[in-house]
This record gives sequence, C-alpha cells and structure tokens, in this order.
Amino acid sequence: MANKNVKSNEAKGQSKAVEIYLIAYNAIQTLGWSYLLYQLISFYLLSNTTKSLYNTVKCTVIIFQNAAVLEVVHAAMGMVKSNPVLTAFQVASRVIVVCGVLMATEAPRESIGLTCALTAWSITEIIRYATYTLNLLNIVPYVLKWLRYTLFIGLYPLGVTGELLCIYASQREVGDNQLYSVKMPNAYNFIFSYQHLLWFIMLLYIPLFPQLYLHMLSQRRKVLGATSKKHT
Repeated sequence: MANKNVKSNEAKGQSKAVEIYLIAYNAIQTLGWSYLLYQLISFYLLSNTTKSLYNTVKCTVIIFQNAAVLEVVHAAMGMVKSNPVLTAFQVASRVIVVCGVLMATEAPRESIGLTCALTAWSITEIIRYATYTLNLLNIVPYVLKWLRYTLFIGLYPLGVTGELLCIYASQREVGDNQLYSVKMPNAYNFIFSYQHLLWFIMLLYIPLFPQLYLHMLSQRRKVLGATSKKHT
C-alpha cells in the first residue's frame, strides 16, 4: 500500500510539473507573438523606420516560430492530447517558411506574402496560446474560445497565401542563382535541386490545406456547438 501511495504521489508530482511547464510555455508564446504583432503594427505606423519589415521582426519570428517545434514533442510524449502527426504538418510549413525560405533567401523578405503570413500567424497564435494557457487554468472565457474557432476561417487562408507567396518568391531566386543545389558531375554522384524541393513543398499545400482546414471546421462545430448547447 505504501509503494502505491508513493507512486501515486510521484505521478501527481510529475503531472503538476508538466502542467506548470505547459502553462509557462504557452504564456511565453502568447507574449512572444503579441510582441511580434506589436512590431508589425509599429512598422507600418512608424514610417520613419530605417529597417525593413523582415529585419524588424527577424529575431522574434525565428525564436517563437521555431519554439513551436516543441508542440510536436509535447504531443509525441503524451503531454497534450493533440495528434503528433497532424501537429507536425501544421508546424512544419511555418518552420520551412522561416528557416528554409526567409532565412535562406532575400526575395521573400520584400514580398507582400511576408506581411500576409505575419499578420495571420501573430493573430492566430496570440489567440491559440492564450486559450491553451487559460484552459490549463480552467478560466477560458467564451469570447476567446469563439475567436479561436472563428477567426481561423479568414486567417488560415491568408496565412497559407502568404506562405505560398514567400515560397514562390524564394524559388525564383533559388532558380536564378542555383542556390543550395548540387549539379552533376560530382564526387558523390548526387544531384539536388533546392528549387524543385520548393516546388514540391508548394504542391503539398494542395492536398494538405483542405484537410487541415476541414479538420478545423469540424473542431469548430464540436466545440462551439457543444458550448452553445450549454448556454441554452
């Protein structure tokens, strides 16, 4: 009996530690994306700035977007109930845009796609991470839940459009300059075209975007439908 009590206490301690960690993670992400939205708004309001939009938000978007990779780890370890494969797909597209496109090439930094993507990402993530944080504290207001499962209807397509415009701008630069590509002949008998990889990534949006979008619509019906029934 004593051993069972010890194990139970250890499990409770581990569960509490995970909960505290998740609260901290989501709260920090909420603040990070809030700061990025502030930077984005300030950039367009303060026309006297000498920095480009990318240079204004570069550090913030690199840190907080790449930190989202931890969400795949959380799902894989069972710390949250999310599907790790679905989570990986959702996170991967943005990480690729940040690390494989914006950090790697110049052209997308001047594209309108960057503004579209940052606007959609920041608003979506502020609401999402704030919802996660307050949900762990059991104090999610209905208005925040409604925003989480409603604004994506417009923000998701805006974000995807921005991502595709950035990738398109990048692939043109990559193709013109043959960046990060390996041609034959070479010592390893290996050929690689980064431009072709970017084309492939763009094509993946065709089957994946509708699936993820329909999944979110399904979640909206479940969550808001159940909530509306409780209020009636």
